[in-house]
Amino acid sequence: MIELTGVGVRLAERDVLDGLTLTLPERRIGVAGANGSGKSTFARLLNGLALPTTGTVRVLGMDTRREAAKIRRRVGFLFTDPDAQIVMPTVAEDVAFSLRRRGLPKAEVAALVEEVLSRYGLAAHADHPAHQLSGGQKQLLALCSVLVLEPDILVMDEPTTLLDLRNSRQVARILRDLPQQLVVVSHDLALLADFDRVLVLDQGKLVADGPPEPALGHYRDLMA
Repeated sequence: MIELTGVGVRLAERDVLDGLTLTLPERRIGVAGANGSGKSTFARLLNGLALPTTGTVRVLGMDTRREAAKIRRRVGFLFTDPDAQIVMPTVAEDVAFSLRRRGLPKAEVAALVEEVLSRYGLAAHADHPAHQLSGGQKQLLALCSVLVLEPDILVMDEPTTLLDLRNSRQVARILRDLPQQLVVVSHDLALLADFDRVLVLDQGKLVADGPPEPALGHYRDLMA
């Protein structure tokens, strides 16, 4: 469960978000809006990467102001550019790096890495240089490095922006099957079309909230 109460964020004398009060129990929640509407800031609020100037954000019953570290252990976050999340030389090493704080035996780490890479079609690339993967493979690697930790919630900021149509569709298929609660910020309206709920932000305010068809229709009208 994600709850925002009277949330505002002010940066550089500008209200990036203003007056958000939301309860988000749905499994797949999309967030749409123009550039500068506050979408990325909203996403970062959900795991304590950003803190509200006013109001409170509670995730899984925890306040992001006081328990951000605990929240980040349970909320996975994927940035727009997967290169920003790839930190180790090879694919397998990068996924294993996510598990470094678990204190697991090497054999167990290796088994977990092999399982998640196999699940998402990267097993044959385990020893490949991570930064030499294709754009789609890098996005899958970033996803593997988060999912190996089995988060309760997954927040994704523009996961398909840098991908071609084939890889965008692959990511969409994966998202349909994930058991985690998802919050996905995206300009890719097709990606959000079958979500349970879509929020539309405009100039920091929530201007539409509901099933995808009417919410995205409102967004299209705004852009027109």
